[in-house]
Amino acid sequence: MTISYNWISEYLPVTVDPERLSRILTSIGLEVESMEQYEEVKGGLAGLVIGEVLEVEKHPNADKLRLTKVNIGGAEPLHIVCGAPNVAAGQKVVVAPIGTTIYPLKGDPMTMKLAKIRSVESQGMICAEDEIGLGESHNGILVLPATLVPGTPASAYFKPAKDIIYEIGLTPNRMDAMSHWGVARDVSAYLSHHDKKDIKPRFPNANGWKNETEAGPIKVKVENEKACPRYSGICLSGVTVQASPEWLQQKLKAIGLRPLNNIVDITNFIQHETGQPLHAFDADQLRGGQVIVKNLAENTPFITLDEKERKLSADDLMICDAEGGVCIAGVFGGLHSGVSDATKNIFLESAFFDGVTIRKTSFRHGLRTDAATRFEKGTDISATVSVLKRAALLIKEIAGGEISSSITDIYPHPKAKTEVGLKYHYLKKLSGKNYHPDAVKNILTSLGFEVIKDGVDELRVAVPFHKTDISLPADLVEEILRIDGLDNVDIPDMITITPSVEEQGDKQVYKEKAAQYLTGLGFNEIMTNSITNAAYYTEEEQAGMVKMMNSLSAGLNILRPSLFETALEVVAHNLNHKNNALKLFEFGKAYAQVAPGKYTETDQLCLVISGAVTPAQWKQQSMAADFYYTKGAVEQLLRLLGISDFTTETVEVPKMDAHIVFRQNSRILAGAGEVKKQGLEKFGIKQPVFYAGLNWTVLAEAASKHTPAITEIPRYPAVQRDIAMIIPRELAWESVKQTVEGIRLSKLRDLRLFDIFESDKLGAGKKSVAVNFTFQDQEKTLTDKEIDGWMNKIMQTLEKELQAEIRK
Repeated sequence: MTISYNWISEYLPVTVDPERLSRILTSIGLEVESMEQYEEVKGGLAGLVIGEVLEVEKHPNADKLRLTKVNIGGAEPLHIVCGAPNVAAGQKVVVAPIGTTIYPLKGDPMTMKLAKIRSVESQGMICAEDEIGLGESHNGILVLPATLVPGTPASAYFKPAKDIIYEIGLTPNRMDAMSHWGVARDVSAYLSHHDKKDIKPRFPNANGWKNETEAGPIKVKVENEKACPRYSGICLSGVTVQASPEWLQQKLKAIGLRPLNNIVDITNFIQHETGQPLHAFDADQLRGGQVIVKNLAENTPFITLDEKERKLSADDLMICDAEGGVCIAGVFGGLHSGVSDATKNIFLESAFFDGVTIRKTSFRHGLRTDAATRFEKGTDISATVSVLKRAALLIKEIAGGEISSSITDIYPHPKAKTEVGLKYHYLKKLSGKNYHPDAVKNILTSLGFEVIKDGVDELRVAVPFHKTDISLPADLVEEILRIDGLDNVDIPDMITITPSVEEQGDKQVYKEKAAQYLTGLGFNEIMTNSITNAAYYTEEEQAGMVKMMNSLSAGLNILRPSLFETALEVVAHNLNHKNNALKLFEFGKAYAQVAPGKYTETDQLCLVISGAVTPAQWKQQSMAADFYYTKGAVEQLLRLLGISDFTTETVEVPKMDAHIVFRQNSRILAGAGEVKKQGLEKFGIKQPVFYAGLNWTVLAEAASKHTPAITEIPRYPAVQRDIAMIIPRELAWESVKQTVEGIRLSKLRDLRLFDIFESDKLGAGKKSVAVNFTFQDQEKTLTDKEIDGWMNKIMQTLEKELQAEIRK
């Protein structure tokens, strides 16, 4: 929310300096995120002066240049070379003397220096309006009224607005502070409480209002009273649509709004002043002289102000005339009913619309307007008529014309104020501070609350309609704490708390353990968007995915079913920036639709490896990423989590080559492989990428069942033996490993494959593998006889079950 210091000061009965106002705003819960100087004209015209052109002569060395003498109130006139075609003697102009910095609308600031232009010295510059930020014209120099006195500062004549702009961070419940008047009310309450004075903000009232008895030419009917509980309107005739007065334009510019015309500017001004959105219709464009608030049929076409045709939903609330829609209620106007330069008669709307309805429509059509933002958070239902009067009088003052009807106010079911009771002991318990009952009443009444019951131990109040978030005693405590100052909360010497026990805390411990291990291996953690592009998937794949109903863009329209595609986006981004050696990991969620309206999300961990995994050094060459490096990283990660009873098997998947899965019994723990080239081409990736996906939900559960054990370092030596054997080429190492482990030799500590040899000399479809076995006993030194017995048993089993040929 943007707040102007000059604007809000108009509603405060006392002067508050900008720094103190900033502290007050933050103290009452309206955190000031930034506080910046604003200048309507950058530089504030500093150093520029009014000058009088005394003489104009032709430049001796240039046909389009002129030599001028300009009086700026000094002892001697300035000699200035000017290229403007309209410069003439006797003119009053804006001059930038030497040393002055000017700020053009386009381009960088320039500081005037003594310069020679075609061999003639120039002591400054006679300015066009675009060269000093006053306008866009560059047709010639700016010529001013002849009555001006040379030497007068330009800032004294033009009086460019200066202000201080606050950006305050509003929480979603603070709709009452979405206006200058609302913020002024809170600041006045703070000042009243702390300065011990009765300080009330100056309300922008409708003084001079006269009730009209005649019904207007526009008849109003509300068909959907649930979506529009209150609708007010009034007619004005004979208005003149033109540019707004300077004061109004300056206010809007200061808060970042672009002035359009006096009618539209007044509705914007009122919205930011009071928080109540208004809409002005060209009354002559309302067919049949009717305004009907209703819903239209599904897919009804409607052209909005931005000249785009939109298909309406049956749930969209519309403002219609006798023949069709003219405005999306509370969101955006229609193309043909808005105010134009030719408008003479207007119908001014001030309504209260249901916030949920407006929010859904706003998101459905991608129209996030200031009005929709206010309606969705809730506006003051009691203020529609008072704001309408204020706006009508302002239009009459600025745009002329007459108020040509009485106010139409359709409010069939007046809303009762919410009543909330607050016990003083509850206030002390929640705030930790003793408040005097009078202080509590003064704070609440200054915010608009009405005291209904003032008991010894309880205060009961009626909540004002602008406080839509107040419904509980705790809400009243928050209001009191805010106005007393959130920075005034007492901090006790001792705090007594009951420590909470985190459920599933071990899950986070395992996560940190895995992350530390991976970073130790040189991996970098990434974080990607859970929303991705449906174009990455086929229609069949999308069947079980979670699609976004209100997507932010066409490229972000589905919740990712895995971390695969978003990780490849990161790889592509890094490769495009010449970062070719990548080892990445990410913890994230994946989403799926298991049945209509039923969704699941799972925690996942992915590893992505591409390029060199070790850099080249003077003693060794770099090592490129491959399938086995990826497989080894996954295996070590599983063992780190205490999961050692896993098996691997090759499984074909559409997007991967040489893909294996890691299982524990029937559960899949992880999968790893090389990404297929077709998949890499979608992302413009030209080097191999290896990907591993781990089901972190299953891994964390499996790890939680592991009980860490400490064993003594063996005191007796380990013994190693090797076997070389010829086996079928298609036989996987995992089969060999499982066969040996199936013998269940208690002293076998490890077996590993250390060599593979393939040659036609071994026979068709054969390969030779060499395996190392490690034996160890915790109680004694092993003998050759024992080891030979175990080795014979291993060789016999391999020959029998795998038809292996042991090489001697």
